[in-house]
Amino acid sequence: MKYLFLPLLLWGVIACQGPSAGVAETPGEAPREEADRAFSVDELQRRTFNYFWETALPGNHQIPDRWPTERFSSIAATGFGLTAYLVGVERGFVTREEAAVRTRQTLEQLWSLPQGKHAAGVAGHRGFFYHFLTNDNALRYRQVELSTIDSGLLLAGVLSSQSYFDRDNEEERRIRALADSLYLRVEWDWMLNEQGRISMGWHPERGYIPADWNGYNEAMILLVLAMGSPTHPVPDNAWERWTEDYQWAEFQGKEHLNFSPLFGHQYSHMYIDFRGIQDDYMREKESDYFENSRVATLTNRAYCIENPGGFVGYGPNNWGLTACDGPGRLDTVRNGRPVTFYDYRARGASARHIIDDGTIAPTAAGGSVPFAPEECLAALEYMWTTHYDSLVGPYGFKDAFNLSYPDPDRPGGWFDVDYLGIDQGPILIQLENHRSGLVWELMKKNPYIRKGLRRAGFAGGWLNRES
Repeated sequence: MKYLFLPLLLWGVIACQGPSAGVAETPGEAPREEADRAFSVDELQRRTFNYFWETALPGNHQIPDRWPTERFSSIAATGFGLTAYLVGVERGFVTREEAAVRTRQTLEQLWSLPQGKHAAGVAGHRGFFYHFLTNDNALRYRQVELSTIDSGLLLAGVLSSQSYFDRDNEEERRIRALADSLYLRVEWDWMLNEQGRISMGWHPERGYIPADWNGYNEAMILLVLAMGSPTHPVPDNAWERWTEDYQWAEFQGKEHLNFSPLFGHQYSHMYIDFRGIQDDYMREKESDYFENSRVATLTNRAYCIENPGGFVGYGPNNWGLTACDGPGRLDTVRNGRPVTFYDYRARGASARHIIDDGTIAPTAAGGSVPFAPEECLAALEYMWTTHYDSLVGPYGFKDAFNLSYPDPDRPGGWFDVDYLGIDQGPILIQLENHRSGLVWELMKKNPYIRKGLRRAGFAGGWLNRES
């Protein structure tokens, strides 16, 4: 399988393979501990891949929402994990055979998990899955919602596996069949509300969530999947209804389609190469969604450099506002101004709104590497080398840090103890899209993705070519 290799700016050196820590293999060679601290894209991908490979839950193979804190698994993180395994094969972290077995086991578990309208004892309903599943038997966690977007991200990972494992052997045929069954089972049209939009979810206790998916955000992939379904598609006007509340506005001197947290500009782009393909909206704007994400990344960075909140550490290589963990809820006064610090929150900056408490997440830059590689890779290297002891561990970047949080017990700032699966995924997958175009090229071959894009009105570029 051949992929289009894109230019890569390599930063630092690859961590060497040597003897025990602190011992130089040859005279003049850096000690192991020092070499481990050196930043490289290869090392970042290897460690981030290991999050998905090593923390997958025994027995059900779902990916934990976070680690080392143990709570529940995340359906979206499991989707990212399925795609991560493909990256692992291409980078030589695991063999194709090992990844195929893990993928098949994961899909078999997803297919066999009970579905139904009951409030407990099930993992999903009508093909959708609950947002979080229990660690032990992968059933609904407490009273979380049947989540459309998280199910969509899971199915994106499932379809990436279907397109990758294309060989004519029993293991890979089984993967393709399971992927097809999981996707075709989803009743996308059942989630439509009276406005013709997809609801954000459903609870057996009280029905559909009033909020629905409209306006620009992370759910483009959800709409594409729903429009590409041959069994339960949403109507022809679903994309038009989705775009009705778009907000094109100027921020940091650049006009673009605004959404504040960077994850909204990343998630769909992990699976779809939007370069050169346009829907009606972007044709009118003489742009495309990839260019829009590039502008959003650079304006997020420009806002952090401007740093109107006066937070510690912000700068050209230390930036990135998105949904992530935070130091905890605290209302205080800083530099004569009231400031609220948050725990988990969708931070971001755009013309729509600004939520900024000084918390930076490496996934903001990591998931945006294809859009602005020079700026994003420089930020990743800076965060890795500057905060290595507090921010970096066996699975790469921990989720977030805040150098302004007023905690006398942590004078150097707050650093998260956890890795989050939905933030690890964009780092690994988008680095690979930048380096080789792996996932983009896989999904260009998938007939469901191509059909969904065409029904949404996309044309041009690679979409006009035969699959």
